[in-house]
Amino acid sequence: MKRKIITTADGSKTIQIEDWNEQYHSVHGAVQEAYHVFIKNGLSLFQDRQLSILEIGFGTGLNAFITLMEAKKKGLTVAYKGVEAYPVLPKELRELDYSTALGQPENEEYFLKMHQTSWGQSHDITQNFILEKQQTDFREISDTNVFDLVYFDAFGARVQPELWTAEIFEIMFKAMKKGGVLVTYSAKGSVRRAMQQVGFIVERLPGPPGKREMLRALKQS
Repeated sequence: MKRKIITTADGSKTIQIEDWNEQYHSVHGAVQEAYHVFIKNGLSLFQDRQLSILEIGFGTGLNAFITLMEAKKKGLTVAYKGVEAYPVLPKELRELDYSTALGQPENEEYFLKMHQTSWGQSHDITQNFILEKQQTDFREISDTNVFDLVYFDAFGARVQPELWTAEIFEIMFKAMKKGGVLVTYSAKGSVRRAMQQVGFIVERLPGPPGKREMLRALKQS
């Protein structure tokens, strides 16, 4: 499928899949969306501890890169697993230039290291951030009781409805620890009901720029 780099409303860039009219991040602001959905309403719930994170849709690595920087501020030691079926190309990563967009040119080496490390193995990106990338279908995740936090950042249900079903959320539920949290930009009623069907307690929250709401799901302790 044809892909191109576009600039979003906050000046940061994302990848657009033209055949689907779908983007890796919100056209209303890639960086703003990442901070609002995954940091403000996910990572910020955890302080001064070891934390295990699963990202569904590693994609451009933007969420992981921001998490790496925020973890240092919050005193977190993070084991981060990013799952992606179709890795982004090196040329695309250079054009995205997220270290500049985030005002963090001194941390560009960590962004590049995240993408240069081999798939299927754990790597120390910094002293407090360990990354494992898995190139696989989301339905093949078999972890049980591992993750404190899930970033669910798959392509939207409009273009890939099979990724937003009770079957997928049951896999997420099993992979999470009791008391674990899942956050996603989606607020579709069908998504909320699929989460509830497998046992999540789900709340609607104010969404990022351009979206009225988002969802946060809790696996009760």
